[in-house]
Amino acid sequence: MIINSFDPESQAIISPGDFYGEARQLCDVCIVTFSHVIFSHVLETFPNEKAAEIHACNGYTPIYLLTVDGRKIGFYLSHIGAAGAGTDVIECQHMTGATKFVMFGSAGNLNREATAGKFVVPAEAYRDEGMSYHYAPPADYIGITGSETVARVFEELKMPYVRGRVWTTDALYRETKNQVAQRQQEGCLAVDMELAGVQAVCSFHGFSLYDFLITGDVLDAEEYSPEGLREANHTLKHFYLALEIAKRLIQ
Repeated sequence: MIINSFDPESQAIISPGDFYGEARQLCDVCIVTFSHVIFSHVLETFPNEKAAEIHACNGYTPIYLLTVDGRKIGFYLSHIGAAGAGTDVIECQHMTGATKFVMFGSAGNLNREATAGKFVVPAEAYRDEGMSYHYAPPADYIGITGSETVARVFEELKMPYVRGRVWTTDALYRETKNQVAQRQQEGCLAVDMELAGVQAVCSFHGFSLYDFLITGDVLDAEEYSPEGLREANHTLKHFYLALEIAKRLIQ
């Protein structure tokens, strides 16, 4: 069964070094976005240099080093979904040395009352995807290690937020009414497509993950509504919040 895929006893056959050669140390912190709008804005705004590329048969994903207040911070546009995003983190770490990842993106709203006007800071993610079961022992939820740090930064910045459980799924079009009701009963505030898998990868390899979500499309209603999804995905201030977190993580 898929939940029994975790194998900590034997060595992996393939490593990033097989594709990218020797590991490098270029930065400690990397910001991960899923928005092409934010990605383009940042590259136009901050001094940067292309440091590496994630290779795939459907194209390359460049990784940049931003210069912010004299500090180097990694930055790239992630693939969507737990498997793609988790693999990006592994390969980015090999090529840049970053071990602290600040990730942000949109999520489906499961509790409009609790999340209204607030960011969601995940404390746990329900593992309804496949990636995490290769990197962590089976369990329904995985803890988000940087949750308290993100919440503390939001407190410092006086940004409204709610902290709690979320649901990670890799099947966008199979978020059924029964599943939504079950996750709501368990206290999930939102649903995303990457977090549980990326956290499992980070925990396995000893990396740190700092994540926040912005709810956009609404599943907590009689009829589904995508209204608000574009704003959740592409609002530029979300990057600057991630940047504030990243600055505090640099030694």
